[in-house]
Amino acid sequence: MDVIKQLFPLSFKGNDSNACVISVIVYLVAAIIVGVVVAILDFIPVVNILLGAIGTIFGLYCLAGIVFSILNFTKVIK
Repeated sequence: MDVIKQLFPLSFKGNDSNACVISVIVYLVAAIIVGVVVAILDFIPVVNILLGAIGTIFGLYCLAGIVFSILNFTKVIK
Protein backbone atom coordinates (compact mmCIF):
# COMPACT_ATOMS: atom_id res chain seq x y z
CA MET A 1 0.00 0.00 0.00
CA ASP A 2 2.91 2.34 0.67
CA VAL A 3 4.10 1.96 -2.92
CA ILE A 4 0.67 2.96 -4.24
CA LYS A 5 0.64 6.00 -1.95
CA GLN A 6 4.04 7.01 -3.30
CA LEU A 7 2.96 6.56 -6.94
CA PHE A 8 -0.33 8.46 -6.47
CA PRO A 9 0.36 11.11 -3.80
CA LEU A 10 -2.44 13.40 -4.94
CA SER A 11 -5.06 10.71 -4.41
CA PHE A 12 -4.22 10.31 -0.73
CA LYS A 13 -3.84 13.99 0.31
CA GLY A 14 -7.09 14.26 2.29
CA ASN A 15 -10.25 12.41 3.17
CA ASP A 16 -12.75 15.23 2.74
CA SER A 17 -14.91 15.93 -0.30
CA ASN A 18 -12.95 19.03 -1.33
CA ALA A 19 -9.69 17.08 -1.59
CA CYS A 20 -11.43 14.38 -3.61
CA VAL A 21 -12.99 16.84 -6.04
CA ILE A 22 -9.74 18.77 -6.47
CA SER A 23 -7.71 15.63 -7.15
CA VAL A 24 -10.27 14.36 -9.68
CA ILE A 25 -10.23 17.73 -11.45
CA VAL A 26 -6.42 17.82 -11.51
CA TYR A 27 -6.25 14.31 -12.96
CA LEU A 28 -8.89 15.14 -15.60
CA VAL A 29 -7.16 18.36 -16.65
CA ALA A 30 -3.78 16.62 -16.84
CA ALA A 31 -5.25 13.83 -18.99
CA ILE A 32 -6.91 16.36 -21.30
CA ILE A 33 -3.69 18.37 -21.69
CA VAL A 34 -1.63 15.28 -22.51
CA GLY A 35 -4.33 14.11 -24.91
CA VAL A 36 -4.30 17.43 -26.74
CA VAL A 37 -0.49 17.40 -27.00
CA VAL A 38 -0.53 13.84 -28.34
CA ALA A 39 -3.24 14.78 -30.86
CA ILE A 40 -1.28 17.82 -32.04
CA LEU A 41 1.92 15.82 -32.52
CA ASP A 42 0.07 12.91 -34.12
CA PHE A 43 1.13 13.77 -37.65
CA ILE A 44 4.81 12.80 -37.13
CA PRO A 45 5.02 9.09 -38.14
CA VAL A 46 7.90 7.87 -35.94
CA VAL A 47 6.88 9.89 -32.92
CA ASN A 48 3.26 8.82 -33.39
CA ILE A 49 3.79 5.33 -31.96
CA LEU A 50 5.84 6.53 -29.01
CA LEU A 51 3.44 9.36 -28.17
CA GLY A 52 0.48 7.00 -28.48
CA ALA A 53 2.05 4.67 -25.93
CA ILE A 54 2.93 7.54 -23.60
CA GLY A 55 -0.56 8.99 -23.92
CA THR A 56 -2.17 5.65 -23.17
CA ILE A 57 0.02 5.02 -20.13
CA PHE A 58 -0.61 8.53 -18.79
CA GLY A 59 -4.35 8.15 -19.38
CA LEU A 60 -4.35 4.91 -17.41
CA TYR A 61 -2.34 6.61 -14.65
CA CYS A 62 -4.91 9.40 -14.43
CA LEU A 63 -7.78 6.91 -14.41
CA ALA A 64 -6.14 4.94 -11.60
CA GLY A 65 -5.51 8.17 -9.70
CA ILE A 66 -9.19 9.10 -9.95
CA VAL A 67 -10.24 5.64 -8.78
CA PHE A 68 -7.83 5.73 -5.83
CA SER A 69 -9.02 9.20 -4.91
CA ILE A 70 -12.64 8.06 -4.83
CA LEU A 71 -11.77 4.89 -2.92
CA ASN A 72 -9.81 6.96 -0.39
CA PHE A 73 -12.73 9.36 0.01
CA THR A 74 -15.21 6.52 0.60
CA LYS A 75 -12.71 4.94 3.03
CA VAL A 76 -12.57 1.66 1.14
CA ILE A 77 -8.76 1.79 1.28
CA LYS A 78 -6.68 3.34 4.02
